[in-house]
Amino acid sequence: MNDLKQLAFQRKHTMTFLVVMSILKGLATIGQALFFVMIADRVFLQNATFESLIPLFGGLLISILLRAGSGYALGKAGVNLAADVKNEFRNTLIESYARNPLLAATQGQSGQKVSLLMDSVDEIDGFFSKYIPQMIQTYSIPIILLGVIFSQNWTSGVIILITAPFIPVFMALVGKGTKKKADEKMEQLNRFSGTFLDVLQGLSTLKIFGQAEKQQQAIQKSSLSFRDSTMDVLKSAFLSSLMLEYISMLSIGIVALEIGLRLVVFDSISFFTAFFILILVPDFFNLLKDFGSAFHTARGSVSAANQLTAELEKANTDLTWGKEAMAEEPPHLSLEQFSFQYGEGFSLAPLNVEISPYSQVAIVGKSGSGKTTLMHLLAGLLPQSEGRFYVNGVARETISETSWFDQLSYISQHPYLFSGTIRENIEMGVTSDVSDEDVRVAAKKAGIAEMVSTLEKGFETPIGEAGRGLSGGEKQRIALARAFLKKPSLILFDEPTTGLDLQTEKILQDSLRELKKTSTVITVAHRLHTIKEADIILFLDDGKLDATGNHQELLETYGPYEEMLAAQQGGGF
Repeated sequence: MNDLKQLAFQRKHTMTFLVVMSILKGLATIGQALFFVMIADRVFLQNATFESLIPLFGGLLISILLRAGSGYALGKAGVNLAADVKNEFRNTLIESYARNPLLAATQGQSGQKVSLLMDSVDEIDGFFSKYIPQMIQTYSIPIILLGVIFSQNWTSGVIILITAPFIPVFMALVGKGTKKKADEKMEQLNRFSGTFLDVLQGLSTLKIFGQAEKQQQAIQKSSLSFRDSTMDVLKSAFLSSLMLEYISMLSIGIVALEIGLRLVVFDSISFFTAFFILILVPDFFNLLKDFGSAFHTARGSVSAANQLTAELEKANTDLTWGKEAMAEEPPHLSLEQFSFQYGEGFSLAPLNVEISPYSQVAIVGKSGSGKTTLMHLLAGLLPQSEGRFYVNGVARETISETSWFDQLSYISQHPYLFSGTIRENIEMGVTSDVSDEDVRVAAKKAGIAEMVSTLEKGFETPIGEAGRGLSGGEKQRIALARAFLKKPSLILFDEPTTGLDLQTEKILQDSLRELKKTSTVITVAHRLHTIKEADIILFLDDGKLDATGNHQELLETYGPYEEMLAAQQGGGF
């Protein structure tokens, strides 16, 4: 909770405004009670005329308006404070994922991350929109009210001082149990979100294998667990509210009894003073009750904040970038003792590689040997554990992130198409305006223009989540069109292992030859023709670079390479 308070107090202007408005509300509350009591005293005891009461009615109206206005300002400031902090949390979380995009995509459930980004961040709203404004009011207004009560009748003040501490003590006792239940509630919500999205994405597969009903039961169980956790939190909140009401009612009753005895029996206090105190005391305890309700809301916010903090503090090594611009010509790449360690699992042994400009490099090896990991490292999606990566003699860490990705295209086995038109997906990654002719030329080179011409809306045809579905080969061609349009100096291509028709295979082969004329091309190769045409072949085995050379050199000097070709002749690997 202290961490969230620090976030609030960092916004000094907002906190100062809340303090000023709280003091104004406290003074307006006293003014409202004072004018109301003066009117009642003059009407019932002094038989004052209506004309003499007009200034008092004016003062009462002003006090009411000031109290309502300051209350509205406090609520508005709290809402704005919550919105500001929520935006900061979301931006920080997104930046954290952006610094490690690959790890963010592969670690944990997507639904759980969405739940963190949406539900958990929204859950902290109550802390800043309700708890912080109420906390400041509770720390300031009751002190003002208590000072006025002491000035009018010190015995009532003493009674309040004795009974009021029972409220925060009870809040602390109940809060310990509520925190644990709130933590369980947030954990259940994130688990339910992750399970639901996973099932939704794999619904067709579950249907095929007859597991839909089983997963339906799993979702139902997860949903019921979340419901039970929510009800446990609500039960604690309702119990707390009941006890706060009881303590407040008892305290007000004791004060009223004391004032009544002094007014009626002992005649030691005036009607004005007695009535004035009786109006102020409920306001005093109402503030404490409201603070108790806000306290329970804050407990849920703290649980959500703990999960967000845990996500942000995961032990991920951030990628380091500099400010230097990268040249637009194909780069010379140099890896020196370049290695990667993924926790206690897979590791890529130190390797030394030189890649000349305009080279076509093929990375080969059996499944699990580290080919894709090396590609991710070269692409700047993963940070190396040790060693150096030089680009044109300059450490990659000194190059600007924007400049690096402006000169890079990465075509994966399963290119992602965003919801939008074909044109928008082809233009992905292009920073400048492009003409229709540029898009058509890129599509033609990628072999997708003919298919697009058969569509009613052409390049404006919607695809992706809300549009037309595309085959694996068509997705590959759109990804190639992106590369042709972007004209990068470095292209990384993870060749599909299966599922491509002969026409698409030929298009990919021709495209690689075309791209090599203007770029350095590094390919995770699965086909013999791609391997044969490579200038350099990197043979990986169990995370180690076992051999380098061209096709003929490896065929003559490296037995495992010859065995691999013999075993996979005519197929992918």
